[in-house]
Amino acid sequence: MSLRINDVAPDFETDTTEGRIRFHDWIGDGWAILFSHPRAFTPVCTTELGAMQGLAGEFARRGAKILGISVDPVENNARWKDDIEVATGNRVTYPLIGDAQLKVAKLYDMLPAEAPDSWEGRTPADNATVRTVYVIGPDKRIKLALTYPMTTGRNFDEILRALDSIQLTASHQVATPANWKQGEDVIVTAAVSDEDAEKRFGGFTRVLPYLRTTAQPKG
Repeated sequence: MSLRINDVAPDFETDTTEGRIRFHDWIGDGWAILFSHPRAFTPVCTTELGAMQGLAGEFARRGAKILGISVDPVENNARWKDDIEVATGNRVTYPLIGDAQLKVAKLYDMLPAEAPDSWEGRTPADNATVRTVYVIGPDKRIKLALTYPMTTGRNFDEILRALDSIQLTASHQVATPANWKQGEDVIVTAAVSDEDAEKRFGGFTRVLPYLRTTAQPKG
C-alpha cells in the first residue's frame, strides 16, 4: 500500500507506553504527529525523541498530539525513556507504540509486506525505512509525509512550521511561500479573485501576474 497526501490515515489498535489505544479515537477532533523509529536505543532517534518532547507544549498549543512508534516491544520503549532523559534532559511523556510485530510499520508503508512479523533478530539497518513523519488532520487524512535517512536527525522545528502552514491554509484561501514563518506574508490562491482578495484580506501586492501576496490572515 502506498499512502499519499489526503489519503485516510489507516486506523489501528495497539499497545503503547501509556496504555492501549485505537488511533482514530486517540486523535479525536484534533491533529496528530506520528513519527517512527527503526529500533529503540539507537543514537539519532534518542536525540529526536528528546527534541520532540521539548516541543510538546508548542504542538499542544496547536491542538496536535504526539505519538512515537518503535519496532520494539513496549517495555523496551519504556526503558528507553531513561536514556532519552540522560541525553537530552527531557523526559518523554507522550506515548510510544511498541510495534513488535511490525504491523503499524507495514500498515503505514514503512516496511515491505514480505518483511518478517517480529522485531527479534532485526537490526536498525533492516528497518531503515522506518524513519517517517506523518501529520494527520482532524478529518483523519494525511496532510504531510516525510521520510529521512537513518543518519540525518529530523528537524522538528520544521515539522512545527509545516503544521502552522497546514492549519493556516486549511482555514483561509492562501498558500505559504518558501521558508515561510508565522507572521510573514502569504500567497493568495488562484481560487480568490482580485475583488474577493480586497474584501477578504484588505488588499494584496501583485508580484507577478500569477503571484499575489498579502499579510497573514488573523484567526
